[in-house]
Parts: sequence; structure tokens; C-alpha cells
Amino acid sequence: MLDVSQVPQRIGHYLAGFTDGEGSFNVSFRKRGDYAMPWKVSLCFNVSQRERIVLTLFEQHLKCGTMRSRADGVWYYEVNNFTAIIENVIPFFDRFGFLSVKKQRDFAKFKQIARLIQEGRHLSREGIEEILAIRRDMNDGGAMRRKYSDDSIIELFEIRESSETTRQAPDVLNLADDIVRSA
Repeated sequence: MLDVSQVPQRIGHYLAGFTDGEGSFNVSFRKRGDYAMPWKVSLCFNVSQRERIVLTLFEQHLKCGTMRSRADGVWYYEVNNFTAIIENVIPFFDRFGFLSVKKQRDFAKFKQIARLIQEGRHLSREGIEEILAIRRDMNDGGAMRRKYSDDSIIELFEIRESSETTRQAPDVLNLADDIVRSA
């Protein structure tokens, strides 16, 4: 767990300011056929920049995350690990904060979703609907950049629920048939 009191004020405020302009707090949904739930909810904090040195400061002072580069020379620092987000990223930005209202709002919603995941709310359809409603206003809506629409996420629940009903129906019918035959 990150001890944010050990992060130098000057560095902490610099990284928060940098994030205010270049960083992003994201919530994504990944299809999972091997889970009881059709979706895995993932949180991610990331910053991209051509200059790697600034991003290494994030890695050094947040004490988590990974760096990667694209072919065009852009570097990414990202934190996808839920525990690292809870224990490092959130406390860091709680301490150092943001000046822009937009980033303050996105971060508050990111924390709200993290709390729902900690409470296990992401394991129910109702919880997923709540997460989608919160996410809808993050990152200026972000809908044009999302792989799955909110409707397609909910629709997969309906398909699963419908197929579960179909799988159960024959057992009920067979039982009814047996009762009729024995009468």
C-alpha cells in the first residue's frame, strides 16, 4: 500500500497536474464466457505521452502500474490492477487532487464505481446497471470510443437469463409429464 505522506509535495502536485491534463480514469467491460457473470468490470488509470521520463515518475511514486509504447512513439503508463487502484492510485489523487472540475468529477465517479466493486455490486445485473449509469457521464460520455454500448451490455444479461430459463424449462415439463402419466 502506498504511503502518500512519503510522496514529495512538489512531485505529487506535478503528477496530479499532469494527470489533470493528460490522464484518464476508465471503466471497461470485457465479455467473459467463463464467469458466472457475462461481463468483467475493469478499472484503469492511464496517462500517455511521447516523453517517457515523465511517465516513469508515475511508476516510481505510485509504486504500481506498467509502461508500454506504441509504434508511433507514444508511451503509456497504466494501472489495471484493482488492488493497486484501491491502495495506491485513489489515495494518491485523494491527497493531491485536481484543479479542473471535469477531472474532479471523473475521479469521483471512478471512486464511486471502485466502491461498488469492493462491495461486490458488480456481480449482479442491478449493480452493472448502476455502474453503467455512473460511467455514462465520465470522460465526456466516452460512448463513441467504447467497444460495447450500454444496451449491448444489458442485452447479454437478457440472453443469459433467457437461455437459463430455456435450460430449466424441460426439467419442469418432464416432471409435469411424469405426474400426468402416473395419474
